[in-house]
Amino acid sequence: MAHMNRLRMTTRIFAAIGFATGRLLLAADEPNQKMPVTNTERMDFPSGGTLRLTKSTGMVTVEAWDRPDVEITTITSINKVRVAGERHGDELVITTDFPHRAFPRIDLEYRIKVPSFARLIANHDDGDVNIDGLVGDIQVTLHQGEIMLHLPQEGRYNVNAKSQFGNVNSDFPGQKQRTWWLTQRAANDDSSSAPKLNLKVVFGDILILKTRIPKPPESLLPAPKANGS
Repeated sequence: MAHMNRLRMTTRIFAAIGFATGRLLLAADEPNQKMPVTNTERMDFPSGGTLRLTKSTGMVTVEAWDRPDVEITTITSINKVRVAGERHGDELVITTDFPHRAFPRIDLEYRIKVPSFARLIANHDDGDVNIDGLVGDIQVTLHQGEIMLHLPQEGRYNVNAKSQFGNVNSDFPGQKQRTWWLTQRAANDDSSSAPKLNLKVVFGDILILKTRIPKPPESLLPAPKANGS
């Protein structure tokens, strides 16, 4: 009888261990249920000034709008990331501070709205950089990801774009060349006074696209004038 009791107890222990192990494995397979943390802040922006991003990582979207100030929205997987802006002369510098040891596992997104004539300097780590509608000088250096620009189709730009391990494609006139088989560069000097686009990525592609404005439907076009009117 004592032997049978010990056997039942051993069986229960192993069953409990198996159940607990299965729960742990299921928990490990479940997706992270943490709610994203969103923060939005507006700041004054110097007329004709520069927006500078330092120590940024993740997804960055910079979009032109018709207001004179800057709006910065950050979306992150943890609430200990601190994104702050500080004026330095005619520059607004956006810095990102990360919690200790959490940096490799952070999902971070920046959505920034600036005046269209703002200059942009971004020293980005990993992740995509998307720029829409700016008409000032743009300088982006990126370690890994994609740089994509949507620019007014009537604009003229002085382009210097280089990808070390990727491709460069532009809708604007330019000259493509390869300095060696892993490097592609697109450059053109359209005008000395044109906005300068200095773009560089190590691992990834660069896309410079025209923002085409669709023509209004014929019903909205003014009627042609009759002869003799």
